[in-house]
Amino acid sequence: MESSRYIVKKLPAYRAIGLKWEGAYSEVAQLKEVINEMSLRIDELKNPLDRNTQLGLSYHLRPDGFVHYSLFEVNEFEEIPPGMVEFYVPELTYVIAHHDKGENIGQSYSDIGIWISKMNYIPYVDASKTYYDPLPIKHERYPRDRDLSYPHFEILIPIENVISKKK
Repeated sequence: MESSRYIVKKLPAYRAIGLKWEGAYSEVAQLKEVINEMSLRIDELKNPLDRNTQLGLSYHLRPDGFVHYSLFEVNEFEEIPPGMVEFYVPELTYVIAHHDKGENIGQSYSDIGIWISKMNYIPYVDASKTYYDPLPIKHERYPRDRDLSYPHFEILIPIENVISKKK
């Protein structure tokens, strides 16, 4: 189901390599440094699949903050550079939206949450983990040359259909 603002699409599993950050919301300034560092370290990856798209994967596994991975998608043969981690994302269905430069990021996520509920979806979660946010998993795709003060990027929220979840 699509609207002019949101697209629902199943995306294949993939492997990514990059930097991991975990912290409280009060420490989020450190996260911006990690994202910038990963952007600068892309040349340590021999064959990133798309060197112009940096990934930001956030998992709200802490009551006071979250875990974030700043990554680039890679193939199965890419070696992990020192200080980096690999991360596997399973095949998932997402609602995909575009956050435009100058918009309020919190409002973009709030609007997506409302849309998910109206369309009889629920956010996907790994049942073995505890989450602390109404949108517990947030994936973002950033153009590497974005304006860090007024970013534009693609938002991907993994979802499940409420009806199929009840079965």
